[in-house]
Amino acid sequence: MAFYDSFFDRVGLRDWCDAGKSGDGGPVSMADLLAKAGVKKDESAFDVPFPSLDELHKACASIGQSRDVTKGVENGFLAIKDGLRFVLDPITQPLSWLLEFALATIEATPWWIMFPILAFIVYLASKSFRLVLFVMACLGFLAFVDLYDHAMQTLAVIYVCAFLCVLLGVPIGIAMSRSDKLQRMIIPVLDMLQTLPPFVYLIPLIFLFSITEPKLYGVAIILYAIVPVIRLTDLGIRLVDEDVIEAANSFGMTDRQKLFGVQIPLALPNIMAGINQTIMMSLAMVVIASLVSAPGLGVLVLRGIRNLELGVGLVSGFGIVLLAIILDRVTKAALNRVNAAQKQ
Repeated sequence: MAFYDSFFDRVGLRDWCDAGKSGDGGPVSMADLLAKAGVKKDESAFDVPFPSLDELHKACASIGQSRDVTKGVENGFLAIKDGLRFVLDPITQPLSWLLEFALATIEATPWWIMFPILAFIVYLASKSFRLVLFVMACLGFLAFVDLYDHAMQTLAVIYVCAFLCVLLGVPIGIAMSRSDKLQRMIIPVLDMLQTLPPFVYLIPLIFLFSITEPKLYGVAIILYAIVPVIRLTDLGIRLVDEDVIEAANSFGMTDRQKLFGVQIPLALPNIMAGINQTIMMSLAMVVIASLVSAPGLGVLVLRGIRNLELGVGLVSGFGIVLLAIILDRVTKAALNRVNAAQKQ
């Protein structure tokens, strides 16, 4: 600390530093208390602290502290919160309606109707009776241990959010593949969304939306899970062979015809792989989103953690594993069918 005191003295900023002193010095550290008591610490060159805001503030009160930075970020967000809510509320309200409708439909449909519907969907995607039997066995086990309702709620949320991820992500990926400038603009945003810890998604959304609104966890899931389908759609279209594009040009195809007749069909394996990863990430986020009232198996996992109910946490966690296996097997079976169709 003496090092920085002498530095500000030598450069002639002592008067400016002392002008920033106030009666409220903030929290007092143990080092300050010892210094006031007359206890001095022997300092050496190895004890010089990094010139962080807090260290510089101790020597020069006019320099702000690190808490001023975090407080400034918080005040800045709160200042624009009302404006953001005014813009985002009507845009995201349909997401709440979709989630509420999907959850109400799932809860109102009895198991003896839902099982054949899911079996039919799995067969359409995979054309495999073995996979259908495996999925029905997994769902039967979840129902046997009274996790059926929570599992169906989880599937409903994943269905809505993954569908919207594909609906929004594929066009964005197509637009990126057709414009290098747009790709350079969007890639940093995707990098941020992909590296941001999942819990951080929830912090600003809690301030923007009511915790009772489904769009709170819906927006968090979509932001977290949309990245793979955008990236792999862009990559798949860019990997289409240039010779194929030249052949399409020689036939006089328009850009629209090339996109829907050549590029998207050839990029479909990559797009399907992106959809698979989006569904898996949706499942991962829907568990974390149980912290902000997202229904499903994540609620039981959270209950097991809060109440130290080991059995509830482990069994519901195993149910999430089964759902992940089901979703992964079905989407990969659909991807294999697409690859097999293209090789013929």
